[in-house]
Amino acid sequence: MTDATELWTIIIALGLGSFCLRFAFLGLVGDRAIPEWLLRHLRYTAVAVIPALVAPLVIWPTATGGEPDATRLAAAVATFAVGYLTKNVFSAMGIGAAVLVSLSLLF
Repeated sequence: MTDATELWTIIIALGLGSFCLRFAFLGLVGDRAIPEWLLRHLRYTAVAVIPALVAPLVIWPTATGGEPDATRLAAAVATFAVGYLTKNVFSAMGIGAAVLVSLSLLF
């Protein structure tokens, strides 16, 4: 199989898999009420996924060869603190970005 054929096969397979997963929830069970216990667990999905995506970029950043960086750690702490105190995602992201950029310019 050529590289282009293999690439398109993988893209189509992932697209079909994604469609089937979404259809299982929206198409098959979309008109039924979701049990309260499931809604309670689904409420925390973003809270679990976002830190799992961000943590490796803070602790082992590729830009520093995998070594922890004080600038990124400070931005992560500021983002967490503002998010925890204000419960506002946009202000937390804005402060985190501002801390990251300002400390990057200073050091």
